[in-house]
Amino acid sequence: MAHEALKRKLIVGGKILVCEGHDDFTRGHISVRVPGKPNLFYMKPHSVGFDEITPKNILTIDLDGKVVTGKARRHSEVFIHSEIFRARPDVQSVIHVHSPYSVALSGTGRQVMAYSQPGALFAGDVGLYDDTIFLIRTPEMGARVAKALGPHRAVLLKNHGVVMTGGAIEDAVIGAIMLENAAQVQLAIEATGDALPEFPAPDLAKLRDVLASHEQFAINFDYLARRVKRRKI
Repeated sequence: MAHEALKRKLIVGGKILVCEGHDDFTRGHISVRVPGKPNLFYMKPHSVGFDEITPKNILTIDLDGKVVTGKARRHSEVFIHSEIFRARPDVQSVIHVHSPYSVALSGTGRQVMAYSQPGALFAGDVGLYDDTIFLIRTPEMGARVAKALGPHRAVLLKNHGVVMTGGAIEDAVIGAIMLENAAQVQLAIEATGDALPEFPAPDLAKLRDVLASHEQFAINFDYLARRVKRRKI
């Protein structure tokens, strides 16, 4: 039952990403570790949108990127997920999306600034992968993305997209939404050329502790799940 509930949550997570504007045709993917089997993970298949994930087309994949169960086509960028799961035992869910403001920020090479509350969550906690704009299609490339991620919550792929991680699906989905908001606000402020100083580090750390709790991520995920249901997506 835990497995089926987790698959349902994966499906809802995909619908939330679509509703919040994080879809890019059938590109982008979401995954979560299989309960009790940390070397396996469930993942969205190739050729379908985030809002088309079903219990039947979800794939089970191992850390070598091989499909263990499922008949759908596997994403070629599976190695983003497998290599992060290999390098980070604490990570339970991985998302790769092409969110436009996050992509724009990735092209500047600048760190996320605490110009907003979401920005405070990610300030100093986002890596940058700048090896290539191409798809991450080999284990070696995936390992370099994992290295760029390091201990952080997220990594920007320069001119390509964002990879968000979390201790649960809720954390990763809401994290992706919050990072996009932070990037949008930051680019707007920087466009004025006249940003005020950030708040003191202790204030930002206190806020980050509140924002980073799984409870808060879950509350917001559940709210967006209810909104998805009302829209019958």
